[in-house]
Amino acid sequence: MEPLTILAQAAGSSSEPVLRVQPVLDSLWGQVTTLSWLQAIIAISFGVVYLLYGWRIFKVLVVICFGLVGVFAGINIGARFGSEILGGILGLVALGGLSIPLMRWAVSLLGAVSGGILTSGIWYACGLPERYMPAGALIGIIAGGMISFIVFRIAVMLFTSLGGGTLIVTGVLSLLYHYERVQEPPTETMKAMLYNHQWFLPVLLLASTLIGMMSQSKFVKDSKTWKV
Repeated sequence: MEPLTILAQAAGSSSEPVLRVQPVLDSLWGQVTTLSWLQAIIAISFGVVYLLYGWRIFKVLVVICFGLVGVFAGINIGARFGSEILGGILGLVALGGLSIPLMRWAVSLLGAVSGGILTSGIWYACGLPERYMPAGALIGIIAGGMISFIVFRIAVMLFTSLGGGTLIVTGVLSLLYHYERVQEPPTETMKAMLYNHQWFLPVLLLASTLIGMMSQSKFVKDSKTWKV
């Protein structure tokens, strides 16, 4: 029996998937509905800069990314010792500061994570079993990590393009959501697209990421002053 047939049968026989995408969609939609018109426009503006010119400010963006991870990790650890604020501050200083001398490794790690996000999105868009989505993410993590170590600039362009694309997509969806709310009667087309069409969100993120990478590639090629 072919491996794909075995995989399909295994997925069909499982009553509970290991991974669910629903919480991710709920979190994203919560951000979309929470943003105001002004905040959505600001998100799009920052996203455009992030998407097109992230290669010029990537060191700052790396420190910010690791600093935010440190904050969340520190808050969770600090909560166990009764001091979430102190834990968040220590986590921010620790990871944010550590990313500065280890910049190349930090960028490569972000490139690997970005690759995993994109391949897991493609897996979801193709309607493959959510149970095996970590396998799709692992492919992207390995590929993104290897490419990052071979061609450092690709890692920079990959994670900045994905980050900028995420901000733009979130902002645009928020603007469309607010537009639908003022219609008579109000509509929920964007919500239906997000929840009912698996290809919708991955296609938006992949398209914006590719646009960013192609644009940055041209800008980097034409620039003689950029140094990694």
